[in-house]
Amino acid sequence: MKGKPFESVIIEARKVTKQFPGVLALNRVDLRVYAGKVNAVVGENGAGKSTLMNILSGVYTDYDGELVLNGEHISFKDTDDARQRGISIIHQELQLIPHLSIAENIFLGREPLNRAGLIDYKKMEEKAGALLERLDFITNVKRKIVSLRIGQRQIVEIAKALSFDVRVLIMDEPTSALSESETSTLFKLIDSLKAKGTAIVYITHKMNELIQLADTVTVLRDGCSVCESTIKNVSVNDIVKLMVGRDVKDFYVKQSHEMGDVRLKIENMSLKETGASEKFRLQDISFDVKESEVLGIYGLMGSGRTELFETILGLHKPQTSGTIYIKGKQIQITRPNDAVQAGIALIPEDRKNDGLVLNMTMAENISLASLSQILRKGLLSENLEQAQSDQYRQKLNIKSYSSNQEVVTLSGGNQQKVVVSKWLAINPVVLLLDEPTRGIDVNAKNEIYKIMDSLASQGMAIVIVSSELPEIMAISDRIMTICGGRFTGEFERKSFAEEKILHAALPNQ
Repeated sequence: MKGKPFESVIIEARKVTKQFPGVLALNRVDLRVYAGKVNAVVGENGAGKSTLMNILSGVYTDYDGELVLNGEHISFKDTDDARQRGISIIHQELQLIPHLSIAENIFLGREPLNRAGLIDYKKMEEKAGALLERLDFITNVKRKIVSLRIGQRQIVEIAKALSFDVRVLIMDEPTSALSESETSTLFKLIDSLKAKGTAIVYITHKMNELIQLADTVTVLRDGCSVCESTIKNVSVNDIVKLMVGRDVKDFYVKQSHEMGDVRLKIENMSLKETGASEKFRLQDISFDVKESEVLGIYGLMGSGRTELFETILGLHKPQTSGTIYIKGKQIQITRPNDAVQAGIALIPEDRKNDGLVLNMTMAENISLASLSQILRKGLLSENLEQAQSDQYRQKLNIKSYSSNQEVVTLSGGNQQKVVVSKWLAINPVVLLLDEPTRGIDVNAKNEIYKIMDSLASQGMAIVIVSSELPEIMAISDRIMTICGGRFTGEFERKSFAEEKILHAALPNQ
């Protein structure tokens, strides 16, 4: 791409190289970030995007190469140093303290003080409320973070970044947990920041966002920068091919499978609000899923999708009612362990908080749900644990240097494969997947789809929740829509139509 006038480049990375033990994360990477533009950075998980952003924002200070800020060579001491110079980052993995309030999280470490030198809570809460108002999130800023759903926490993280004097705002998958209305508000905010000359560095795996928002795009692959272009000069297919090194036509194509008997049947499942309220979060939900079938459940944020899976697993007793059958036999589930014993496994939406123990190894994580299989005389057999991990590492093509690698060091896509491996190890009858491709790249999504297809071919019944309509249409044999805690539509694969499915999932129909 022909360079724009140098004055418009606010920060630049030149030949940046970053090495971790056994991994070359970045190899002589170049990146130019233009003021008043959305500068998209794309690539597979593990391509080096987050590592590069951590260097730009002062998280990593030990690297080769150089950073140039407004034409001057710079080396940040830490994240505070980067923020003082106008660079803030919104991490995909949220950096919030659960048991502090929204206001306390936004101004942590720089709380306004009164004349007595004490925290001025009134002033702090007013400032926090004003920031949230810019994001159309009206709530009590005294609420604890732990009480917020993941999309709301993402908004707080964005507000925290905006509380600084931002000249470069780095957004790492900022819409991965946002609803459509929240995403629309964020896009309007981005437009206003651009108009003020703020540079946005935007990491996304959603190609529609890339086309809608970006002015420029830089593609990373295997730790190298392989392309920089204005967005109007490159197609989505070109970008994807650059990301993964092969053509889009080589991507996932769903196979047809002969379905068998019903594996899971739910009758009249309801979930009441907590307390004395007579309102329902789920009401009279009934469905079944057969052997070798992939059932997709599509709904907007807050429709009850996640609550449905949690209720099946017994997480909301005693507010629940309804009947569950596995292979035609009625079962009682009062806690998650009952569901696991019955052969129901759940891949949760938030893999880092709910699916993994980050400071444990891949082998230790995979064995967590199946410890009884790797015990010898009541003691854990490290050899069996390693063998189990190596089996799934090879079967699911998990990219790691060994089964003893800590999962915190794996890319998002490979972390998700570890979660899948953990539950496959119990040989489930039914596999529930809640947003299984959230925050992972195009190629990793493709691999997850193939894993699901392979499991279906082996007779497993699969139920998947996704907020990405093209995705759920691509991988499902049948789709049911949910809105306001009720099922509102059912579509066989031959009658899939994006407009009809979306219409069924919208409220007030």
